[in-house]
Amino acid sequence: MTLDPQMQYLLDRIEIQDKVALYGLGQDRHQADSGDGNVMAEWGKLFAHDAKIDATDAGAGIFELDEYCELMRGEGLVGGTEGLGLSFNAWLHIEGHATVTIDGDVAHSVSPHLHMHASRDGSSNTLAVGYWHDDWIRTAEGWRISFRRVEDLFMQTFPVVQTPPMLSRLEQTPTS
Repeated sequence: MTLDPQMQYLLDRIEIQDKVALYGLGQDRHQADSGDGNVMAEWGKLFAHDAKIDATDAGAGIFELDEYCELMRGEGLVGGTEGLGLSFNAWLHIEGHATVTIDGDVAHSVSPHLHMHASRDGSSNTLAVGYWHDDWIRTAEGWRISFRRVEDLFMQTFPVVQTPPMLSRLEQTPTS
């Protein structure tokens, strides 16, 4: 059965949008000290096995998928104080809605991201804001990223400060 082209486009677009979120889930479900650094649990559904990740805009290089995973979690994907865990002990990755263009079995998307990181020593939080530029291919398993490039807009580190008094009072206000 062949789907109407507009219906196929919508199904493809929804699948790509859902998969964009897998990057953040792969990072966040495998926190530094969780004992499980296997980002590939989610990323295996997101990236083609021969994908390349271009992180030159972030001051790094262009990586094969396994190299990028080790950059994030250390050799063997152990987590802890390896990879991101060297500097950070907790993080949250929010991947925004993508704009998607599809041409048959290839596609391109651009999606904003907001990545937040808590420093291991508790002194600061770091925000990384930018865009992902993704090239997608349709495979037997569904859409996969074949090439990903990060575009950094800014990265800021802020010192951790005491909770502002107004918020402290709100936390102490009894609820009815």
